Amino acid sequence: MLITLPPRQNGPRLEVYTERSRHLTIIGANGAGKSRFASSLASSLGKKAFHLSALKALYGRDREDRTEGSIDSLYAEVSKDSSIMRSDLRGEFDRMMGLMLNEEMLTLIDYKFRGRSERLPSTRLERVIRRWEQVFPDNKVLIESGRILFMRDDTADAYSSAKLSDGEKTVMYYLGAVTFAPKGAVVMVDTPEIFLHPSSLRSVWDAVERSRQDCTFVYVTHDLQFAASRGGGKTVWVKNFDPAATEWNYDFLSETDGLTDEAMMAILGARKPVLFIEGDGVNSIDARLYPLIFNDYTVKSLGGCDRVIESTRTFNSLRTFHNLEAFGIVDRDRRDEGEVAYLRRKQVFVPEVAEIENIFMLEDVVRAMAITGHRDPDNVASRVKRTIIRLFESDLHQQALQHTRHRVKKTLEHRIDGRFANITQLESHIASLPSEINPRGIYEELCRDFRSYVRTENYNAILRVYNRKTMISESHVSRLTGQRHDTKDAYINAVIDALHRDSSEASTIRTAVRRVFGLE
Repeated sequence: MLITLPPRQNGPRLEVYTERSRHLTIIGANGAGKSRFASSLASSLGKKAFHLSALKALYGRDREDRTEGSIDSLYAEVSKDSSIMRSDLRGEFDRMMGLMLNEEMLTLIDYKFRGRSERLPSTRLERVIRRWEQVFPDNKVLIESGRILFMRDDTADAYSSAKLSDGEKTVMYYLGAVTFAPKGAVVMVDTPEIFLHPSSLRSVWDAVERSRQDCTFVYVTHDLQFAASRGGGKTVWVKNFDPAATEWNYDFLSETDGLTDEAMMAILGARKPVLFIEGDGVNSIDARLYPLIFNDYTVKSLGGCDRVIESTRTFNSLRTFHNLEAFGIVDRDRRDEGEVAYLRRKQVFVPEVAEIENIFMLEDVVRAMAITGHRDPDNVASRVKRTIIRLFESDLHQQALQHTRHRVKKTLEHRIDGRFANITQLESHIASLPSEINPRGIYEELCRDFRSYVRTENYNAILRVYNRKTMISESHVSRLTGQRHDTKDAYINAVIDALHRDSSEASTIRTAVRRVFGLE
């Protein structure tokens, strides 16, 4: 599906292809016009738009949405002819609960009078209760005498939905209301973070999105932390609105957009140690992977590695102003052991792989994905390793040259930054550098090391030194692990999706990644 965004100042309208991403996030400051932007988008979608608003559902009891397909219009239609459901329910939340309970009763009656010869069909209420209890594992849902009741593990008293907290009601509303969205709908969610604790935002919306994989989700928010949690989709930054022309100044958010002040405010509101990472805060692999691995940290993207290193140092130097501890993550690239040790002393984690793509090629990760795809993990791991070792062998001299270049550059930067009494001393120092640094010696030593990795089939050592962005696609690991498409993006998306699930494979992947940072 192609979604065309509203009119844009000084340029053509932007477009989003939902085949590539199932969610779109609209962010902007208060007064920037993002709500009008979302309304304009919904109008252009017509019957495909389906609205979710927890604020309206819980507190807008006198505000009805009578557009075709809405909860209010469905309730009006069903209650008119139902002999079971009350016709005086007010508020979208209560009406949604009534619709689900009505369906439950009709299903049971139909099942009884069909002689129970078939399996009892699954209902909306059954699926919603199961998902809600996964979000709140200490709570239970009961159905007694046609009423939905709730109970906590620490009490024997059951109570009605009226006594649920706003957060509990909100999760029940989102999980239930989305089941009524038309097939292939664009679900418009207003302020998705409202009433929800920040620690549960990701898990709640992951559950909602999983329940309707045929739908596209459009989130309207000013919460950057929520926008980052929806990594992998497009994010539209609405900057301002011209009411006279009915046009907006907006762009897709990219890694070059500076949002440092907002990010810092979000960090200082956190209660967990801070983890600065490379890449942009929405679409980069780093932003999608690391929050799922390091869920005991507040993860913030800063762009390049230099900003990560400097921000970690600066943040920790200001400990008198806050009680948080900051860490960073940067790719290893071609850093030698001395550089890695220095960064780790500065609380910057450096993995035992050359770059983030190599994390997805760790043997334990490949094996876990093979199991997820119902493939033989021994066979898949063996074939992937052989391919990578063969690629590295053919690329060995070029890789050694690149590592040599990096070491020479770093040494020159260090050696040239000295004090000299006069120009003659500087000239003499520079003239002596080639023999002192000995680039050919470095190169030949690296070649010997790299050949030994190939000879001994030291796969982990190769991942530590091998920079090759096309490694994932050239290894065909996506096809071998059972993914539909044999591409780098398909495999990375599959690993991310696996980490969203509560499974032994997700635990294996998480442990493998933490281990590569020396944290297991």
